Amino acid sequence: MKAQILNSFGGPEAFKLSDVPKPVPQAGQVLVRVHATSINPLDFQIRRGDYVDYVPLPSITGHDVSGVVEAVGPGVTSFVPGDEVWYTPQIFDGPGSYAEYHVASESIIGKKPASLSHLEAATLTLVGGTAWEALVVRAALRVGESTLIHGGAGGVGHVAIQLAKAVGAKVFTTVREENFEFARGLGADVVIDYEQEDYVDAILRETDGQGVDVVFDTIGGNTLTRSPDVLAQLGRVVSIVDIAQPQNVIQAWGKNASYHFVFTRQNRGKLDELAALIDRGQLRPHVGAVFSLADIPRAHALLETPNNGLRGKIAIAVEPSLIP
Repeated sequence: MKAQILNSFGGPEAFKLSDVPKPVPQAGQVLVRVHATSINPLDFQIRRGDYVDYVPLPSITGHDVSGVVEAVGPGVTSFVPGDEVWYTPQIFDGPGSYAEYHVASESIIGKKPASLSHLEAATLTLVGGTAWEALVVRAALRVGESTLIHGGAGGVGHVAIQLAKAVGAKVFTTVREENFEFARGLGADVVIDYEQEDYVDAILRETDGQGVDVVFDTIGGNTLTRSPDVLAQLGRVVSIVDIAQPQNVIQAWGKNASYHFVFTRQNRGKLDELAALIDRGQLRPHVGAVFSLADIPRAHALLETPNNGLRGKIAIAVEPSLIP
């Protein structure tokens, strides 16, 4: 099978499209023919060497799969060949999804929602699971509460807006001006141009100085340091990035704030919850660009380019017929 192999850490050119043996499913495992995958910040962080202690080389990375079951190992009861499935491979535990085939434990695989194409489904498994874990599981966002979602036009952010609205929360988000209508179309109630206005001033103005119940940090920088400035009493902060930033501990203490740092866990339950929202028309991933398996280096370079104009996610059409 063809796969993008990471032979050394570095830039996008570190990948090499190679022929490698097709994996064989063992007990409790499913062999999936990968139709599509996608690109996440985690992927380029791994490629450039941020996790050298966890990624032995050479390696196949990639953290989204949408495809069709090719074969099942002994003991598998939930799937049969021909089933359309989606999932996130176990992070830092075996080969990833930048390949024509992938093997995974039955327990982390879900049935792909019929209303999603493989390209759409492949852009949602990791970011959808991350947003669910952050807002629903960890922050316990509730009906009638409010949340500030940083980076509402991005991969995780555009899903988080939709999840928060499905919960019944009021959503504030930070985006560039050209993404205002995109964010509003996802359900955002208040859209803040972070290039033209300090979001702290905007939140305090829009909430009459009360702040929001939940801050979801998807972008890093100084957002964790400034989060207490926009928190309501008993507010919660959830971050998926940059946990090493200095913290405003005294002000957070004064707000009785709680902090949650999320590294998403793989399981079928989250996928089934996301599928239910999709079936009800409350969640839809946005595919901002499509590349082929051979063009993964170009896709990485685009995602790493500042102000690249992307909305949503970059999909990878592993099955050639899916390339636009």
